Amino acid sequence: MGPANALAWALMVLAAAAALGLVILIGGLARVFTRAPRLAELPEPKPDGPAPLAAASLTVVVPAYNEAANIAACLTSLLSSEAPCGDWRVLLVDDGSTDATAAIAREAAVACGATEPRFMLLDAGPRPAGERWVGKNWACSRAMEQVDSDWVLFVDADVRLQAATLHHALAQARADGADLLSLAPRLSCGCLAEWMVQPIMASLLGLGFPIEAANDPASPVAFAAGPFMLFRRSAYMAIGGHRALAAEVVEDLALARRIKAAGHRLEYLLGLDALELRMYADFAALWEGWTKNWLLGLDGSVAKALGAAAVVLLLFSGPWLLTPAAAIAAALLPAQRLLLLAALALALAGIGLQLALRLWTRWQFQVPLTLWWLMGVGGLVVAAIGPVSVWRTLSGRGWTWKGRSLA
Repeated sequence: MGPANALAWALMVLAAAAALGLVILIGGLARVFTRAPRLAELPEPKPDGPAPLAAASLTVVVPAYNEAANIAACLTSLLSSEAPCGDWRVLLVDDGSTDATAAIAREAAVACGATEPRFMLLDAGPRPAGERWVGKNWACSRAMEQVDSDWVLFVDADVRLQAATLHHALAQARADGADLLSLAPRLSCGCLAEWMVQPIMASLLGLGFPIEAANDPASPVAFAAGPFMLFRRSAYMAIGGHRALAAEVVEDLALARRIKAAGHRLEYLLGLDALELRMYADFAALWEGWTKNWLLGLDGSVAKALGAAAVVLLLFSGPWLLTPAAAIAAALLPAQRLLLLAALALALAGIGLQLALRLWTRWQFQVPLTLWWLMGVGGLVVAAIGPVSVWRTLSGRGWTWKGRSLA
């Protein structure tokens, strides 16, 4: 086989693999989300009957570090919620912020008419000398020193809740006997970097974490979404809580695994209509965030981290790179033109399948088609995230979250 023929076949195989991979991805997502459990609507209350959650108590804990841009909207959505139970409050833990997070939080609470004990602000204080605490584990542990409610909900500061979300989640957790109920939020995008990368990441997360297995008590598979984790406090304390995971960077997965390993009930549901998550304000934050989590989110396996990055490169950047390559080669290599035109057709089909993926996402989750044609560039970014995450996690160099070292 001559070089020209080898090139033609290489382009053909790559284009076919990309198109087939996208078909599998779309089909897999459709299957997962058709069967995935969702947060249920509340039943109609009985006339003149007592409120079913009147006797329950709930504390919502919001750990915050330099969240001046997010905290007002988060607290407003929480404090404006329908009452989830008879006794509930919101506890914001300021984890050493150097911006105006605390001041803005107080203003938001006043604007909502929330005073103590409905809203409380706690200064987490410095981390203990000689101990390794990463992420929000210290803030959450400090919060639990103030919590004596039956239930505790950990919510990230970049989350926005619908008015009935707290009530629905607490009602379902109690009805189902869940010890940890976690909701998968709708990812929203606001900057160019997010529109390039987040739709790809949402697809990978949706397909990569088996929701059915996570909800099966007989399966060892465990998963939870850190932005919304509702615990029965007794179960949380029984597994040691965040204090037992002080050095865990991906603490949500570790908590979910501990809950399930201890024989407690884990429930992971789609909450796409219940809460929204805006993760990153710009490219720098997105790059820091995903390089922090990529390797650990794939079980710390270097092979999985690099392999997943390569697959993303093929599926999302491949069709956009192969289309001009096949077109130019077809013009220059007449002897292989038929094969190269087939490769071109498959590459164009891959681009069409990316549009189909975004159309399905718009239909299923109301995510706009904004900048869908940049998924090819997004694939390059994600492909770079993989090896950089491996390097940073294993070496500790540049492995940070909001500027704080995780090493």
